[in-house]
Amino acid sequence: MTAAIVTTIAVVGAAAAGVGVGHAVWDGNSSTVSTAANNSTNSGANNGNSGTSSNAAGVAQTVDAALVDINSTFSYQSAEGAGTGIVLTSTGEILTNNHVVNGATSISVTDVGNGKTYSATVVGYDDSQDIAVLQLQGASGLTTADIGNSSSLSVGQAVTAIGNAGGTGGTPTSASGSVTALDQSITASDSLDGVNEQLSGLIEVNADVQAGDSGGSLVNSSGQVVGIDTAGSSSYSLQQPNGNSGSSGSGTGSGGDGFAIPINTAISIAQQIEAGQSSSTVHVGETAFLGVMLSTASGRVSVSGAQIAEVVSGGAAAQAGLTAGDVITSLNGQSVSSASDLSTIVGSLKPGQSVSIGYTDTSGQSNTATVTLASGPPA
Repeated sequence: MTAAIVTTIAVVGAAAAGVGVGHAVWDGNSSTVSTAANNSTNSGANNGNSGTSSNAAGVAQTVDAALVDINSTFSYQSAEGAGTGIVLTSTGEILTNNHVVNGATSISVTDVGNGKTYSATVVGYDDSQDIAVLQLQGASGLTTADIGNSSSLSVGQAVTAIGNAGGTGGTPTSASGSVTALDQSITASDSLDGVNEQLSGLIEVNADVQAGDSGGSLVNSSGQVVGIDTAGSSSYSLQQPNGNSGSSGSGTGSGGDGFAIPINTAISIAQQIEAGQSSSTVHVGETAFLGVMLSTASGRVSVSGAQIAEVVSGGAAAQAGLTAGDVITSLNGQSVSSASDLSTIVGSLKPGQSVSIGYTDTSGQSNTATVTLASGPPA
């Protein structure tokens, strides 16, 4: 199955991959994926609605060469996903959304500028801000993006969202519009599994960001990147009012809306990753792998924790004797009450680290085991 990636978390089947608890594929909305793929077949098409910039097509042409198409494989879920990335350095450092690659077992990247395809590794990521940095293997001479200043944005300013709409590759598509609000907070959700992700500090635009655009460029009229396309209009809700002009308050998404991470925020995180500076939110280097995929259900009524849907054969959890239906209640001395808790804890650990895991088995008995974490996909 191929799922174009944009807005919300779509867990394939009843499980998540990555560190064994991460979210594998973000999918704008199951009903809009095929439409987005069809739209992307028009080379260089302008998919925007309101707020169209008169020179949007020209701006897009100047930006295209500094973009890449990202194709991620999620072997543990027999799934694939596609997104976009922004070229930061001529030697192949790529900025994208973490949800484009989290849980991926392999990543293939095609540079729009030269048409070449490279394998990629994840240098680091910040799951809380949905930012990841990739490194292409053997790349050189790539066209780099013109990075702008997102702090200078204002409501009403013309912008263009450019990316790999539909995940089909080729010439990027563009969607023109304008900034409708700043510093927005949203809950990105998916009707397929009900999993939610909270994001804040976002730029809201009335450009039609579509499935596959994630990680692409939101640019100003000069072609400078001012944001990273992150969420489309199909499945989000505004969390709260804010003090900025433009739209605010609670509500749900409607066609033609999109959200982007300010480029200043993204570049700051990328620089921290490049410097090898891990923190409570920034992960640098290989990701620890517990080897479980989790049920999207809340778990057994009497047990609070993260319920296992499947264990990866040969993984740490399988070697410790955990099976489907068990509920993980603690890891490394920290309490686990949800899949999110487990993801956060595993993300703070390193491959090769020995940790204690507490769990309740399907018979209701409490157990503990010691596991050695392996190296796995990014969380």
